[in-house]
Amino acid sequence: MDELQLLTAWSEPLIRAAQVLLILLLAWLVQRIVTRGISRLGARYPQLPQELLLPLRGLLRWIILGSAFMLVLERFGVSAEVLWAALTGFTAVAAVAFFAIWSVLSNMFCAVLIFSLGPFRLGDTVEVVESADKLGVKGRVVSINLFYTTLEDLGTDNHGAMVQVPNSLFFQKAVRRWR
Repeated sequence: MDELQLLTAWSEPLIRAAQVLLILLLAWLVQRIVTRGISRLGARYPQLPQELLLPLRGLLRWIILGSAFMLVLERFGVSAEVLWAALTGFTAVAAVAFFAIWSVLSNMFCAVLIFSLGPFRLGDTVEVVESADKLGVKGRVVSINLFYTTLEDLGTDNHGAMVQVPNSLFFQKAVRRWR
């Protein structure tokens, strides 16, 4: 009888541990398949910029691992209502934070558009036109990151100076481009 009680006492934790291991294994496997799929997509379509594929890979990895973590917590008895309440509360706070940092997010979104649509590339000369009678910022594109596009000023007064233009400005103003 002692062996039967010992077997029943250990069977539930062993089954739970096996379920957790299976969830983690499946999450790892799905993450690997998605990562390989995105890598193959980037190799097959070279016009897709790596600057866009890398964050996409990371985002999908976090979604898969977060889902696996929530499934593991559910296996340990954390109720779905508690998880849902925590998730919706976090989402509400995140939405408020997004509105608070809108200009930063706008620049990041415009960077994604610059990378994906390619209105200009590194080495191009661009000018952000203020209006028809005013000269704008003009320079050779030397760097594009998530917040700014860095231009090497080509003006006679400041030749060689670097100008950082917020990415959102390229979608708010007219832009001239020379290749």
